[in-house]
Amino acid sequence: MQVKPIEWCDTTIRILDQTRLPSEVVFLEVADYVEMAAAIRGMRIRGAPAIGVAAAYGLALGAQAIEARTEEEFLVKLGTISRELASTRPTAINLFWALERMNRAAGEGFALRGSSPKGSTISEIKAVLVEEAKRIERENEEADRRIGRLGAELIEYGFTILTHCNAGALATAGYGTALGVIKAAHEQGKQIKVIACETRPLLQGARLTAWELVEEQIPVTLITDSMAGHFMNRGRIDCVIVGADRIARNGDVANKIGTYSVAVLARENSVPFYVAAPTSTIDLSVKSGAEIPIEERSPEEVTWIGLTRIAPEGVEVANPAFDVTPHQYVSAIITEKGVLKEPYEEGFEGFVLKTISQ
Repeated sequence: MQVKPIEWCDTTIRILDQTRLPSEVVFLEVADYVEMAAAIRGMRIRGAPAIGVAAAYGLALGAQAIEARTEEEFLVKLGTISRELASTRPTAINLFWALERMNRAAGEGFALRGSSPKGSTISEIKAVLVEEAKRIERENEEADRRIGRLGAELIEYGFTILTHCNAGALATAGYGTALGVIKAAHEQGKQIKVIACETRPLLQGARLTAWELVEEQIPVTLITDSMAGHFMNRGRIDCVIVGADRIARNGDVANKIGTYSVAVLARENSVPFYVAAPTSTIDLSVKSGAEIPIEERSPEEVTWIGLTRIAPEGVEVANPAFDVTPHQYVSAIITEKGVLKEPYEEGFEGFVLKTISQ
């Protein structure tokens, strides 16, 4: 896909406003970290890996405007910016992973270079943060492509694949995770087809996944979320592939609301259910999905579609943005390090812990 969802432009960050798709392709110029926090919170940029990239760039942009005489003062102000960005979306672990990595790069940079009364070290650290954010973006795309290649090995010729929400280039600022697997299989000539769930309430499947796949010229059929069971029961689905916003140590997966229902239907109909996500999405600090915070979003996302109200005034609304799929419903987790199956915790300890310690 030719459209780049996020790009560093020296004094600003250029992002594709995903709330305007598919009817308009509109880019926004983000001038400071406050605007970036608002863009993440407002889902102008969304998807766990892409949120991580956006937060990294937002922190690097904010750092450029910091005026500080000492290392300590700079790090305090950097911490303030980091906390503002971290407050935007509580479920996507990539947000916190990227910010932690950026703050670590700043601290290690000071430790390596030492302090400077003239502030030259601070200028160097500002440059370090920009390079670290760019490195996160590059590594993110490299991981996506490895996920795509590994995941495509699970896809047979002529498969019809169901996906929920959007886990493509828009969601990762790279190649895509779930859609990366689909793209790789398509590029290998496997003649696949895709069924995309619309993904209420914000319709990421209808607006974003369908748009990406049409752009890639991959055959796609759009269905409402409630149709997934019908198509599985009729033998029309060969496998399900979704992304993830956070994966617990035991393999429980938090993803866009509705994913759990799809996983249960897949198990009932003997359809493999795959999760594609980079290792940065694995949160070893939480033992199970019960510990993953679930973001509750505005009631208006449910009661309105665009400018049209579809529910009566005064009705109570629940709007959790994510649900948790228990690990026993997950056939495999596809990461850039390999394809894992039960027991997931053993697999994570086998290579994720080694990666983190490096």
